[in-house]
Amino acid sequence: MPRLGIDREFLRDFARLERRVQDRITDVFTKFEAATHAGVHLEKIANVRDDRFRSIRIDQSYRGIVLAPDQGDTYTLLKVLPHDDAYAWAQRRRASVNGVTGRIEIRDVEAIDKTLPQLKEAAGHVGLRLFAHIKSGDLLKLGVDQEIREFASVLTDVAQLEAARTFLPQHQWEALYGLAAGLTPEEVWSELGPPPEPDAIDPDDVIAAVERTSERVLLVDGAEELLAVLRRPLEFWRVYLHPSQRRLVTASYSGPARVTGGPGTGKTVVALHRARELARRGAGRVLVTTFTSTLATTLQATLDLLVDDLQVRDRITVQHVDQLAHHVVRRKLGAPRMLSSRDELRRWQAIGRELRLPLSATFLSEEWRQVILAQQLGDLEEYLAARRVGRGRPLSRRQRAGVWEAVLRFQRGLLAAGMWTHETVRAEAAAQLAAGDPLFRHVIVDEAQDLSPDQWRLLRAAVGVAPDDIFIAGDSHQRIYQHRISLKDVSVYVSGRSARLTINYRTTAEILAWSLRILSDQSIDDMDGGMDSVAGYRCETHGESPELVGFGDRTAERRALVDKLRHWLEAGVRPSEIGIAARSNAVADDVTAELRNADIKAYSLMNPGPRPSGVAVGTMHRMKGLEFRCVAAIGVSDSQVPPASAITPADDDHATHLQDLQRERCLLFVACTRARERLYVSWHGAPSSFIV
Repeated sequence: MPRLGIDREFLRDFARLERRVQDRITDVFTKFEAATHAGVHLEKIANVRDDRFRSIRIDQSYRGIVLAPDQGDTYTLLKVLPHDDAYAWAQRRRASVNGVTGRIEIRDVEAIDKTLPQLKEAAGHVGLRLFAHIKSGDLLKLGVDQEIREFASVLTDVAQLEAARTFLPQHQWEALYGLAAGLTPEEVWSELGPPPEPDAIDPDDVIAAVERTSERVLLVDGAEELLAVLRRPLEFWRVYLHPSQRRLVTASYSGPARVTGGPGTGKTVVALHRARELARRGAGRVLVTTFTSTLATTLQATLDLLVDDLQVRDRITVQHVDQLAHHVVRRKLGAPRMLSSRDELRRWQAIGRELRLPLSATFLSEEWRQVILAQQLGDLEEYLAARRVGRGRPLSRRQRAGVWEAVLRFQRGLLAAGMWTHETVRAEAAAQLAAGDPLFRHVIVDEAQDLSPDQWRLLRAAVGVAPDDIFIAGDSHQRIYQHRISLKDVSVYVSGRSARLTINYRTTAEILAWSLRILSDQSIDDMDGGMDSVAGYRCETHGESPELVGFGDRTAERRALVDKLRHWLEAGVRPSEIGIAARSNAVADDVTAELRNADIKAYSLMNPGPRPSGVAVGTMHRMKGLEFRCVAAIGVSDSQVPPASAITPADDDHATHLQDLQRERCLLFVACTRARERLYVSWHGAPSSFIV
């Protein structure tokens, strides 16, 4: 039976096609798999540079391009385009087997041939060539073949190399880009992934090359598996690893390790592949965790897609941190009675009045969380000596003594009432775990930047100190809560075991560039005693610039939102590919109701469990960790983003005021970078100062 491979980039293209074309592709290729001899479906293409490229009829207007081997029955679907575009795409390109990696490559020969004379002429007027210092033998060892070495030899500027990215073979371009950035050949291999074993590579064995190229080609077995892939093309596209990421997944670390990177760089994918890798090794149970139930549900669904071995999957537990804490406490003490946020604030207010403290209930609550709990201070003397970095408002010794008395009364009140907060549940769970055996052999943490110190201590207690114990994925630029920690302070040491991802595979360059302006001039820590940076990030794709629209009133803004969604839906975007972000629950709930009244199926991200079909509507906080083809960020007005209630007055605490503003900027940045192709930002009245 013929076997079908699907090029990774086709999955992203497939999601953008009209539904009728998608249905025809599904029909054609399910029958293709069932054919006695798949070659009967394929037609030769005139004037093609590679006669292994064949066409297959999708309908009257569309053709697919398939890589067919000279011998064997493994075929790879590369593209589906309108009739003339499909033939033009095939006539320009050639497939080849890289002589070093053994992987399949596609190059645009026509673009290379057209560009090379122009580069040669330009190089004649410039003395220094970009790769003059690189030996031809080193390029050969990196898998750069003769044609591309000739092309590289006339480059004089990195901009020329960047312009060639779309038509050079991916591995070879990345090798050249690494060298142009000043890396040694050894460092380039480290970035691209370890060189393969020196097995003999047959340059004509396309099937073996396709099988080696698992990061680019998905091989499907049978019509049922093909249908599963085409029903969720972007989900399958997202779980692919770039070769440069594979080394992070398969490495053995002497202790905790960390991967950082901006939105869309693949941190979560790396973390989930790491979980699968550790579970496959079979040394013990693996915990995959994060900070919210919404994210945990998404991680669960992606793992179910990624891990098809039931034994391996059974070794992996997915729980958000508070779920883990409650699970531990419940085993010994039963279900804790939780104090609501409103009742907690009332208790602090009452205690503040009793002690006549000139401090707000919010200040007392945050001092307890960010200083006393964060540093595990056990008595007044420790509190008097403690550093209060980031708290802004100074306290005299007398004021600190008053705060300490307030904390004691608050904690005694909880104990007397048999009530718990999330913080006290975590502390109890961490104490129980520290006194017993670790629950897990490995812990994988996603969105690590938003975990609090007590959450980190819980995770540290849940896993024993050992090689490969903790693997962390996060980005401080996407911090949407107040927690600011140094990993060293919670006994998680990643020095020498950190890596940074810089290629954005999700968002277009236009959306990312606009979104980054929201964070301009912000100094953001790296969670390990230094400062983080967005320098060096680049995008794989280009598209339309974000659409920014202001309105005179809320009614006009909402009406325009409905029109925008209908436009996207009529253009073939599926409801499940659309996300709407609002700053508050109230706005999100109103929008959900208005969309339903307009006969647009929508659901709230606040609802737990698997996501139903329809447009997703939620707060900017709930958008964290998700992605959509199209995103609308609504209500981005100066009165709502940021809301006054979320910002500490500068007169009360200047440092906290600045931190609050930065957190709100990060929140808007997160919401906007959920978009893959389209970003629509609207407001009524004056726009937020963050976007002007």
